[in-house]
Amino acid sequence: MLVFAKSVLIYKAQQDPRTLRSDQLTVPINGYSESRIPLLQSIVTAYAASSLVSSILVLWGNPSTPSQTLAQLANNLTHSSFGFNSISLIRQSSNSLNNRFLPRPLIKTRAVLVCDDDVEVDPKSFEFAFRMWGSNPDRLIGFFVRSHDIDLSKKEWIYTVHPDKYSIMLTKFMILKSEYLFQYSCAGGTVMANMRKIVDEMHNCEDILMNFLIADEVNAGPILVGAERVRDWGDARNDHDNRDGEGRRGLNGKVAQVGLSSRKEKHRKRRGECIGQFHRVLGRMPLRYRYGKVVNSVGEQGLCQKGGKLVLCDQS
Repeated sequence: MLVFAKSVLIYKAQQDPRTLRSDQLTVPINGYSESRIPLLQSIVTAYAASSLVSSILVLWGNPSTPSQTLAQLANNLTHSSFGFNSISLIRQSSNSLNNRFLPRPLIKTRAVLVCDDDVEVDPKSFEFAFRMWGSNPDRLIGFFVRSHDIDLSKKEWIYTVHPDKYSIMLTKFMILKSEYLFQYSCAGGTVMANMRKIVDEMHNCEDILMNFLIADEVNAGPILVGAERVRDWGDARNDHDNRDGEGRRGLNGKVAQVGLSSRKEKHRKRRGECIGQFHRVLGRMPLRYRYGKVVNSVGEQGLCQKGGKLVLCDQS
């Protein structure tokens, strides 16, 4: 189904959580670059095959994409998704990143998986992440994290990576309760409106603002879960050649160079500026560190010699 944004309403009042399904989630996937369409189709097909998914919303944010291109994409999604008929392709009225968090009537579940069009997750890890959200429904759950910190020499907030702690969950893969969409888009008065304006001015940092909102609500950081296999096509550290190592050609370089985060140094600086501006507007720093990650199974870590090789002792 191809839906144009001008015909799509958002809720003006908070939905009653009791009317929403808890056994499935809705998957809003952000799309922008036409070069990523083949990968986007592959990711949508994978989510459509999962019994955990109630519906998929492809949020197309590039206003210059021809309508014919989107009509073809909608047709391809319909024919490649195993008869799964709850896929909507929504053409946004603007390229605002705040649109990722609009509380749409098409969302009929308590949980939403906000994700990018360049991350492939294996089914077992997806199921585990959703199960962890079910045990922690007020928290952000996902696979990709970063940190805030302060540069004492410059007396300013920075966006960084710490090896032992984190405070920010990225929208590469982010599970959260759908009530937070309303709080982000429709609540918070002038303070929240001013912070959404910063997102539009920077064309960045909507994920950081959602982390601010939730950390301020629950006074706790996000929860990082371990994954068996997560393929991040958009990471700038991918080899920029014409091979993907999985039988597909021509994706690595094009996909990795499209995203905002491929311009690493400037990207980090701008996101540090976002943290500083959100802190200034809110008047406090709500982000909270968390340490470690939750794994699906402990397993054996000791090594034994079997058949002339060192293997995990519980491996036959």
